[in-house]
Amino acid sequence: MSVTFQTVKPGARLADQVAATLEAEIRAGRLTEGEKLPTEQSLVQQFGVSRTVVREAVSRLRSLGLVDARQGSGMFVIKPDVEPLKFDPQTSASIEAVLQIVEVRRALEAEVAELAAQRRKPADVLAIRRALASIDEAVAAGRDGVAEDVAFHRAIAQAAGNPFLIRTLDYLSQFLQDATRVTRANEARNARFSAEVLEEHQALLAAIEAGDPTAARSAAARHMHNAAARIGQADPAFWAQDGGRYAQALIQARR
Repeated sequence: MSVTFQTVKPGARLADQVAATLEAEIRAGRLTEGEKLPTEQSLVQQFGVSRTVVREAVSRLRSLGLVDARQGSGMFVIKPDVEPLKFDPQTSASIEAVLQIVEVRRALEAEVAELAAQRRKPADVLAIRRALASIDEAVAAGRDGVAEDVAFHRAIAQAAGNPFLIRTLDYLSQFLQDATRVTRANEARNARFSAEVLEEHQALLAAIEAGDPTAARSAAARHMHNAAARIGQADPAFWAQDGGRYAQALIQARR
C-alpha cells in the first residue's frame, strides 16, 4: 500500500473527512481497482480517529459502490462505474434541503437512540418492534411507509423518556416527514437501498433492546449517514420527478 494519509483536522465531521479523502484517492486512481484498503487499525492510526469514525467512512464508500468486503480478507477497491453526477441548480437546491434535514436528524437521532437504550422498558421495546413491523406492512400494502417510518423513530424517542425531545421532534415533524418522503421514495427505486434501510432499522432496534447505548448511538448515526449517502446516489430522473416535487416544501421552508 503506497498511499498514506494525514491526521484529519477538527471541524467538519470526522467520518465525512475520512470518507472524502479515501473517495478522492479511489477516483484519482491512486487506490486502484482490486487493491485492499489498509486495515481498520491502520486507518485509525493514520487519520488519528476512532474505529467508529473509520467504520462510518468505509460504510459510506461501500454505499457509493467504491469498496466491497471479501469474506475474511477485508475491504477492496471497486472501479467507479461513473463519475459523480452533475445536477442543475433546482435539483441541487432539492438535494441540499433534504441533506440539511438529515443533518438535523443525525444530531437528534443519535442522542435519542442512546437515551432509549439506557431507559427503555419492555413496553417501549414492544412499541418500537411493532412500529418497525408496520413499515413492512405498509410497503407490502403498496403504501410509501412514510408515516410508519416517522412513527418508528418517534417510538424510539418515547423510549428515551425526555418530554423536551418529544416536543422538539413534534415541532420538526412536518420537516421530518417531508424529508422522509424524499428518502423513502428514493430508496423504493433501488432494492439495495431498501435492504440497507431494513438492516439499519433492525440494528437500531437490536441495540436498544440489548440496552447498549454505544451501539444504539452508532446505529442511529450510521442510519442517518447512509441516508445522506443514498440521497447523493439518487439519479437525475428521480429528482426530475418525485424527489424534486417532494422537496419543494423543504425549499420553501428555508426562505
